[in-house]
Amino acid sequence: MAPFYVPTSLDERVLRPETLSPNIIKAEYGVRGEIYLEAQKMVNAGKEVVFMNVGNPHALGQKALTFPRQVMALCQAPFLLDDPNVGKLFPRDAIARARQLLKMTGIGGVGAYSDSRGVPGVRQEVARFIEHRDGFPSDPEHIYLTDGASPAVKLALQLLIRGEHDGILVPIPQYPLYSATVQMLGGSLVPYLLDEKKGWGMNIDLLKESVLSARRKGIMVRGLVVINPGNPTGQCLERGDLEDIIKFCIKERVALLADEVYQVNVYQSKHPFVSFKKVLCEMGAPYSRSLELFSFHTVSKGFTGECGQRGGYVEFTNIHPEVLEQCYKIVSVSLSPNVTGQLMVGMMCNPPQPGDPSYKQYAAESKEVLESLGRKARALSEGFNKFKNMQCNEVEGALYAFAKLQLPPGAIAAAKKAGKAPDAFYCLELLKATGMSATPGSGFGQEDGTFHFRTTILPEEDIVPGLLKKVERFNDEFMTKYSTMQSRM
Repeated sequence: MAPFYVPTSLDERVLRPETLSPNIIKAEYGVRGEIYLEAQKMVNAGKEVVFMNVGNPHALGQKALTFPRQVMALCQAPFLLDDPNVGKLFPRDAIARARQLLKMTGIGGVGAYSDSRGVPGVRQEVARFIEHRDGFPSDPEHIYLTDGASPAVKLALQLLIRGEHDGILVPIPQYPLYSATVQMLGGSLVPYLLDEKKGWGMNIDLLKESVLSARRKGIMVRGLVVINPGNPTGQCLERGDLEDIIKFCIKERVALLADEVYQVNVYQSKHPFVSFKKVLCEMGAPYSRSLELFSFHTVSKGFTGECGQRGGYVEFTNIHPEVLEQCYKIVSVSLSPNVTGQLMVGMMCNPPQPGDPSYKQYAAESKEVLESLGRKARALSEGFNKFKNMQCNEVEGALYAFAKLQLPPGAIAAAKKAGKAPDAFYCLELLKATGMSATPGSGFGQEDGTFHFRTTILPEEDIVPGLLKKVERFNDEFMTKYSTMQSRM
């Protein structure tokens, strides 16, 4: 019998960096990369940090809406429904809604697995929400509930990517969920540039160039990602852009992944949010029957901001029935999405209505959140535009400002010496000087020779002016220091 073997060093472990999948090693996620880790060290050392690198509303002071939390409390503790004093603690519509949702989940309540696609009754509520939003039918059988939008995105990409020769068109700048997931699934990322000079708008000619370039390399482009409103760029696309994208996808035979998680976060009226599903249906046949469309939404954004609840959905449009069967198999491996998140999705899609006891408070809380976000969006973008060597397009929607930096050669040289991307070097210095944790543009991808950083618009409104003053002071000192260094080179 062979002797029992005990590893004597880390180099003898089964799992070592060199034995992992290369796709795992190559994947990057800049939103929680070097700057974020450094910020965590500062927190552990007792220093104050404002985490503006992640769109995490409640973590930065956004208040939870009262009605959904009341309903969730009753769903988590259903014995309260039998308490004779429950009517004194909760409004009657919250009590009724909790009973309704618990009935949907069945005898197990929130503690039991649901159908792998999600609770049927909640999927019906999502379908009615989409019908009301767009004015066209939605089939609950073509809606899957997920643990936030990210798993829904991964599901769509799993269907599209078969290997390294399958490509996904992803906007640059992009949310690194896409680049990381494409890499981990073994596919090829096909970047297409957004036009910064036109407010980060779409350019169909650049899309076509990206497809042709990919095909010359032997890559078959199978999907196109569009984030609207944009992350990290904060733009809202015009309806004409959506029509052009739909025509492009049909002509080039690619599926469309419509990331619409910020559809409620719109802070101007010239470019209102319109869903791809609505535009597609209004274009009529043959377009409405041809485009293969995945549409994503979540409770993490909007005025709910319930990131920790992990609730989202994907709607499938014009997807082959047998492919949907494979989808069901994939999600069945995880048994079911978390039920708490599903119920939050149901309340997002079916909130209190006029005349309900909770309606006025719900409407007032929602309005307050969105109006505050709009004011902060303007304050940050206008503030950055006043700073030396900095420029920022209007934040039309979503939760981010994406500022452009004109870094002096001295700063670029110092970054190179430190072994860092120039905008990452800037963000590290910014963090140390101000306590503001931002994400460098190099973590999202950007046009060669340009430098940016992304910050959320989420800090509490009363700290924004002081934060801007700190950033302005740091930025002036940074630009002066490295401009002087440049002159001595």
